[in-house]
Amino acid sequence: MSHTIHDKQKLLNRVRRIRGQIDAIERALEEEKGCMDVLQQITSCRGAMNGLLTVVLEDHIRTHLTDAEPAEDGEANAREQLIEVVRSYFR
Repeated sequence: MSHTIHDKQKLLNRVRRIRGQIDAIERALEEEKGCMDVLQQITSCRGAMNGLLTVVLEDHIRTHLTDAEPAEDGEANAREQLIEVVRSYFR
């Protein structure tokens, strides 16, 4: 069973919001809205896609990657460090 099943509804809601944002981009282009309006909608959609990717990737890391060695001296383990790197990349 896929780990995405646990948060299926939450993920589907995100996808539906993204679909709405893509539809808004299409409408803006059809209505010949200004470049700034279109660019703003594209960047909003990109941010939403990055957010979805972050959530699924983070859950994948937590579910499927294990540490070879336990963390020492209160440091975050390798899995948590990787998650933090991924989060910072998508900010």
